[in-house]
Amino acid sequence: MPKYPQLSERAQYLLKVLVERYIGEGQPVGSRALARDTGLNLSPATIRNIMADLEDIGLITSPHTSAGRMPTVTGYRFFIDSLLTIKPLQHDIIMQLYQDLNTQEDPDDLLEAASRALSEITHMAGLVMLPRREIIAFRHIEFVPLSDQRLLVILVTNAQEVHNKIIHAPRQFSPADLQVAANFLNSTYAGKDLSAIRESLSNDLQEMRDRLSQEIIDAAEIADLAFKDSGKRRKPFVLTGEINLMDFADLADMERLRSLFEAFHQKEDLVHLLDRCLETPGIKIFIGEESGYRALDQCSLVTASYSADGEAVGVLGVIGPTRMAYERVIPLVDVTAKLLGAALNHKSLPPS
Repeated sequence: MPKYPQLSERAQYLLKVLVERYIGEGQPVGSRALARDTGLNLSPATIRNIMADLEDIGLITSPHTSAGRMPTVTGYRFFIDSLLTIKPLQHDIIMQLYQDLNTQEDPDDLLEAASRALSEITHMAGLVMLPRREIIAFRHIEFVPLSDQRLLVILVTNAQEVHNKIIHAPRQFSPADLQVAANFLNSTYAGKDLSAIRESLSNDLQEMRDRLSQEIIDAAEIADLAFKDSGKRRKPFVLTGEINLMDFADLADMERLRSLFEAFHQKEDLVHLLDRCLETPGIKIFIGEESGYRALDQCSLVTASYSADGEAVGVLGVIGPTRMAYERVIPLVDVTAKLLGAALNHKSLPPS
């Protein structure tokens, strides 16, 4: 946790009320409003002095000389780390999340459902990183000859998932050739990561080509076609509801929105940020410029890691303006991550 200046309980309470009011209304908060909301029986002059101290240490700022104050990134960070009161997630929301996630059979549909649920509940953008450490394990392969040098590839991966694919072979192969190729691949590479098999085949051929039979070389050629793109993910994360961000006045500047949507499209910066989140278990929050990416300077990202088989394999979260209701978003992200992990592990534990 970052080091903060020592604040009196009165100053902390004033800061808490100011941040909560600013999050709720989106307008700089004046001393008279604070005097009314805090119930501390302090004069506006006293409150102005405290606010001046908070401004001097960088926790709040004034957009104009005569305006009220609003929190800085440091002020938000202090508020979240030290003053935030988390609100328990409503039971009906938990049950809806549980139902949405546990009615999905396909893992990709499950991740889409989690992203969509986060977006719909928060009216912001929901984000789910696809499992970074997912291993698509090769189990078994068969080749069926078709016409015109085409082959039907029957590929079994992971938990008996069957994938069918038609490839065009470089030449005509007999059923016996295809059986030799299948036997070689099944006996040599069963259980290995599908995305690494092509590289392994290429290396093996370079090292042992002089000692390999033509049948094995043919098998490698067929496998190269059969495994092409089979171990690749189409995208690194699922992003849903990004158009919701256009509804926030904080992000309404067209140049800012253009930069933000470009970052969503390019993906690289978000992937790096999600990788950083995956390194830390539990809830991770980037506020504005803390992300290190200019496109996200006016945004906050609240994430939590989700696990499969006892290992954190990805993160999910919400992207919205820095002026977001953290007390509601944080428990929502936390619970969704736990439910997603349980669903991925094929558990059916009802939420408590």
